[in-house]
Amino acid sequence: MFERLGAGVYRWRLLVFISSLIGVVLCAIVGFGVIPKLDSGGFNDPGSDSAAVEKILQEDFDSPGADLIVALKGTVSADDLAFAALGKLIADEISALAGVKRVTSYWLTMSPTLKSTDGNGGVLLVTYDPASVVAGSVITDEIRGIIGTVDLGSTAVYLGGSAAVSQAITGQISSDLARSESIAIPLTIILLLIVFGSMVAAGMPLLVGLASILGSFFVLYLLTYLTDVSVFALNLVTGLGLGLGIDYSLLVVSRFREELASGKEVSAAVARTVASAGRTVVFSGLTVALTLAALLFFPQFFLRSFAFGGISVVAFAVFGAVIVLPAVLGLLGPRINLLRIRRSIDKPNRGARWATLAQAIMRRPWPVVIGCTAVLMLLAWPAVGAKYGQIDERALPKSNIAVLDSAAITNNFPGLGRAPIEVMMPGELSAEVIAPYAAALSKVATVEEVDSPAGMFVAGERVGESTGRSTLTSGDTTRLIATSTQRPRSPESEIVIAELRAVPPPISGAQIGGFAAQYTDSQQGILRVLPWALGWVLITVLILLFMFTGSILMPIKAVILNILSLSAAIGVIVWVFQDGHLTWLFGDVNITGTIDTSSVVLTAIVAFGLSMDYEVFLLSRIKEEYDRTGDNTTSVALGLQRSAGIISAAALLLAVNFAAFIPASVTNIKILGLGVTVAILLDATIVRLLLVPAFMRIAGRANWWAPAPLRRLHERFGLSGH
Repeated sequence: MFERLGAGVYRWRLLVFISSLIGVVLCAIVGFGVIPKLDSGGFNDPGSDSAAVEKILQEDFDSPGADLIVALKGTVSADDLAFAALGKLIADEISALAGVKRVTSYWLTMSPTLKSTDGNGGVLLVTYDPASVVAGSVITDEIRGIIGTVDLGSTAVYLGGSAAVSQAITGQISSDLARSESIAIPLTIILLLIVFGSMVAAGMPLLVGLASILGSFFVLYLLTYLTDVSVFALNLVTGLGLGLGIDYSLLVVSRFREELASGKEVSAAVARTVASAGRTVVFSGLTVALTLAALLFFPQFFLRSFAFGGISVVAFAVFGAVIVLPAVLGLLGPRINLLRIRRSIDKPNRGARWATLAQAIMRRPWPVVIGCTAVLMLLAWPAVGAKYGQIDERALPKSNIAVLDSAAITNNFPGLGRAPIEVMMPGELSAEVIAPYAAALSKVATVEEVDSPAGMFVAGERVGESTGRSTLTSGDTTRLIATSTQRPRSPESEIVIAELRAVPPPISGAQIGGFAAQYTDSQQGILRVLPWALGWVLITVLILLFMFTGSILMPIKAVILNILSLSAAIGVIVWVFQDGHLTWLFGDVNITGTIDTSSVVLTAIVAFGLSMDYEVFLLSRIKEEYDRTGDNTTSVALGLQRSAGIISAAALLLAVNFAAFIPASVTNIKILGLGVTVAILLDATIVRLLLVPAFMRIAGRANWWAPAPLRRLHERFGLSGH
């Protein structure tokens, strides 16, 4: 099948090239418009109780949470007439903006929560209209413009809240993206020139990688009309697009040059290249795409967005390497070696040193297995003490204005940091029904008070009437508001929410929401789905590798080794970003004592998929030699000889593209960059070059064993090249 595909690509090579070029241009024109349409949120579970409570707050109580905090801090009392006039002026101008639903200020409510501890500051809480066609980032920019035109005198203004943090993260990611590309692309060009020794050959993988990125931008742009898409997905698209586009093209170009060097005509070389390297690329891409599809199991669109971007970029990379690149190779022929920078490029790579390494390993496989496993387990050890959290403004650098402003607001207005915990119960309940429940909620550790229609409760006792600051009944819904001393997005607040939910409500249907509950539901949503996602990855990988090799043992071995290298990568992440080691090397990092759960899940699935990439590269050559010779030891040595150079080069190129994310300013991107880079390098060195030959030598002919029914199944439906 693949040989016929290669022959067809060669026959229509000019048409394939021109139509692909037009397609890339169209994707670029449309795709570059995706960035303003992306969202920096997506960490909450839309099917949770907290999401239902948020909807009730918006629809029944007309009380959605504030999107932007505008804090004014002066040198005189906030009650000073001139200061009050300034606050009211800014509030009026913000209220007049399109897309602003409500502005609540200290000067309107005189609420002590909205007044600074020293009395010299006041706060405006700005709520955006979710139904407005005006984007939140545009409204935030307009508010900044208003503040810039007002005569503030000696008054300082701080902007906080989700809108300010979201805008800061989006802006930072856009600048980080440009910076990472400015690092990755020049280094990639240099490495490609070293690997290929020819400027023409080196340019092919880079063009496929860039085209894959543009195609994925186009897909993400279309998806923004159907669903929310996270801005963080851009980093995966660029890293994976360049990396896989280059890896797959490296395999195809190397095989094409090998076929030309053996004396084949260009047409036969293209057909044979697609039949061998093209088949490996398709299978590898299918494995990576199906692994990334596990992210679709999660309810958070932050993780789902990486599935959208990852699967699309893999598809474009495979199409480019298997269809477009062979067409270009057919047009170039021997001219693929033009503009050479070294003379020996048209000689097939003998790789004798890799065969020597494999033979040395297979003479003493057990010491290699024990030593390498010990190294990986040592690196993985910090993961045992991992504490998981969630992103907030601390994902930004400590010097970022959004972080500094948020810290100033927290220090001067501590009441704002205590986000309310919302409790909703169906029905308009009497005080007699509400009071015992409110009293029980107020007994939960770290809960300061519970405001309810039955009064204010502290430590199980009614201490007075409701403050009246918030509407507590609306139609058929009764609302209670609890206040906790814990930071809303923290493991400690997760304990508080669990204890509050453990208090029996007076009627069924009670729901708890607010920022702390959103954090809890998000964490639990990930844990709830994680077994299904992991099950999907394991089952699909085991099935695909069996269909590829016809072996029972090798898929199991591949999964075990991948888990080892992945655990080591997660251990490094915890050691750096949770425990705070080597922070001087990784930039201006906020160490919070936790690591973002979503980022670890993302890193694990991406790294696992890419690890399978190199497993397929290696096994394809080993199986090719085993089918030819029937000798396990010889096939491992020859397979490593033929593929180790490509695997090493591909891993180095992919690692460079992800390592370019490490200098990023957003911690989540740093985690992805460091985690995937470490996983790739460990996998391509310790695992593929050392552990795989050792395990295959120990297993011997059992590597290729399968029960008779499964062997017949593979002979009929297997993804063999014969």
